[in-house]
Amino acid sequence: MSSASLYHQSDTRIQSELQIIEKSKTNPQHFAPLYNEYYESIFRYVIKRINDSDLACDITSNVFVKAITNLSKYEYRGLPFSSWLFRIAKSEVYQSFRDQKVKRTVSIDKVTIVQVFEELDVDGLDEHKEKLKKVLRQINEKDLMLIEMRYFEKRSYREIGEILSVTENNAKVKTFRALQKLKVLFKE
Repeated sequence: MSSASLYHQSDTRIQSELQIIEKSKTNPQHFAPLYNEYYESIFRYVIKRINDSDLACDITSNVFVKAITNLSKYEYRGLPFSSWLFRIAKSEVYQSFRDQKVKRTVSIDKVTIVQVFEELDVDGLDEHKEKLKKVLRQINEKDLMLIEMRYFEKRSYREIGEILSVTENNAKVKTFRALQKLKVLFKE
């Protein structure tokens, strides 16, 4: 399953997940299909930020332990269950940065760079790739996360808002401002 399809699920699939979640609230053994469905995507999310496979495995495990432990608190808000898991993963990754002084990494592929360059109104992929990497290291963590979620991970503003616990409109505004900061730094 592609990562994009995880974010744009059908109503039927979401309803099926909700049934599994309700069963899992009373018996954690029913959680296995959700774990199997999302483990890989949560792990990829974590490894892109940590770049240490052992630590990424630990963090991913913590995400699912917290998810099972707090499943009774889960509320459906019109978004896939994966949004809730990614919010937990974000929190766990940040906690690892604080606890272990782990250096954050940014994974950039050619397709993503082209899209970011389009947003920055920049031509010449090869000549500016290193500059983009340098500029991305200069922006603050929150702005980098917004740019990553929107342009690297192709998340909707609604899902970004859910992950960050802000409104969809606030997610748009914050992402726009982060992109503006990136533009300023890139043109220096």
